[in-house]
Amino acid sequence: MKVFPRNQKSAFNFILGTSLILTTAVAPAQVYANDANQRIKQLERALQEIQSELQRIKSDSAQTTRKVDQIQETSTQTTRKVEQIQETTQRVEQNQRKEIDTSSTAFSGMSDKRTMLFFRGGYARSDQTRNGVSIESRVAPVGAQERADRDAWYVGAGFDFQLTKDTWGLIPKTEIDAELMFEYKQFAHGVPGSALANEPTQLAGGALNPRGVTVSQFTLSAAPKIKFNHFAEYKIRPWIIPAGLAIHVISPPSESITVLDPGIMFAGGFEYNIWKDFFIGVDARYQLTAGSLDGSKFSGMTAGGYIGIGF
Repeated sequence: MKVFPRNQKSAFNFILGTSLILTTAVAPAQVYANDANQRIKQLERALQEIQSELQRIKSDSAQTTRKVDQIQETSTQTTRKVEQIQETTQRVEQNQRKEIDTSSTAFSGMSDKRTMLFFRGGYARSDQTRNGVSIESRVAPVGAQERADRDAWYVGAGFDFQLTKDTWGLIPKTEIDAELMFEYKQFAHGVPGSALANEPTQLAGGALNPRGVTVSQFTLSAAPKIKFNHFAEYKIRPWIIPAGLAIHVISPPSESITVLDPGIMFAGGFEYNIWKDFFIGVDARYQLTAGSLDGSKFSGMTAGGYIGIGF
């Protein structure tokens, strides 16, 4: 058996121990290094995932921002439209208030019905006495041949149809109506007539026995009526008729058996709203006819009152 020298044996033991120590020390370091590499890789993967999530969040945020911008733009447009609608509504309300101020407020406390039915009555007077076949005859100048008085009484009725409250926007608080009116005037009753109204007629040799006749006149007229509502707070409305068409029917007929005569009517008056839709008023009218109708003239005036009902 070969025996190592002591010095060599000690060196060998030293080398062997050192190798064991290095092996023991290096092995954990390698394990630790491997774990560190794995952790680093995990961290890198986590960072990549975080970066991807951040990119996704940024993308979603950008889309959300665009949507918010679109919503804001839509909201702004909606706000502008609402403001335009409000401005339009305010203008309409202002115009309506102006219309109310110029029309409805003019009827403050007063009935503002668009149509009124009225009944008239009063005094009438003709410009001339009546000549007619049953009263005075120049063809057969015999008999009593008396004339009726110029004074008369009348009754009538009519309608006011409202066309505009403010003269179609031209004149505030000035109403235009269309009036349709008729009236009956009676000048006399039982007036002794001419030979043609004798029983039997004197032309056939009969004695004087005149028949009494009624002298009357019927008038139908249509005219514009202007009502001034400036005194509505007092429930008073003055009015005028600048000119209107009138057709007169006379009885008895003229000497040539004519019964119709056209003319022009002028009128004025005022009315008072006594309660709800009920009115009272007074008026004066003048009927003008051109020339004479077969010797008869029918111009004249009327003055009286009326009662109206709005509906």
